[in-house]
Amino acid sequence: MKTIFLSGSTIGKTTLLGMNKLIKKYQEIHPNHQTTFINLAELNVEFSDGRNYLDYEGETAFVANEMMNADIIFIGSPTFQASIPATLKNIFDLLPQKAFAQKTVGILMTAGSDKHYLVAETQLKPILSYMKANIVPTYVFINNTDIIGQEITNDDVLFRIDNLIEDTVALAETSQLIQAKIEEDYGF
Repeated sequence: MKTIFLSGSTIGKTTLLGMNKLIKKYQEIHPNHQTTFINLAELNVEFSDGRNYLDYEGETAFVANEMMNADIIFIGSPTFQASIPATLKNIFDLLPQKAFAQKTVGILMTAGSDKHYLVAETQLKPILSYMKANIVPTYVFINNTDIIGQEITNDDVLFRIDNLIEDTVALAETSQLIQAKIEEDYGF
């Protein structure tokens, strides 16, 4: 399976730390899956201007094409002003409305306070649903207090990362089996 890990911010370290832990664990469990890490902090992505995603060039085209060709997408997002960052929303705006059809999406959210626990539910999941993603119902939430230095120290967070990987792959595999059966039985 082609798996994309998207770190959806150009600043901060907490989301990047969580995504790196997620990728490392994922690659240990699924070494045969093709994985790509997209860190928006390292790329120069244009702002969406309404063009078809195929009309963009350079790093913008790279990100759009990788997202469109993925089977599984893990999205890591910090919480800014009780919402997702504009850089992440821009990625969604670059893509067509049904971009995530037949793709399974897992979420890792970070924030400086437990008050922002539901940002994934109120801000991110509605966008992903609109774009037809097969969304893993549970997600990982990392509060700044779960990290000391450059290590996630909360065992519950590490457990949730393991569960997110397991749930995401199981949902993706099941969805692919169902889609193959539909195509076999009904020809579409």
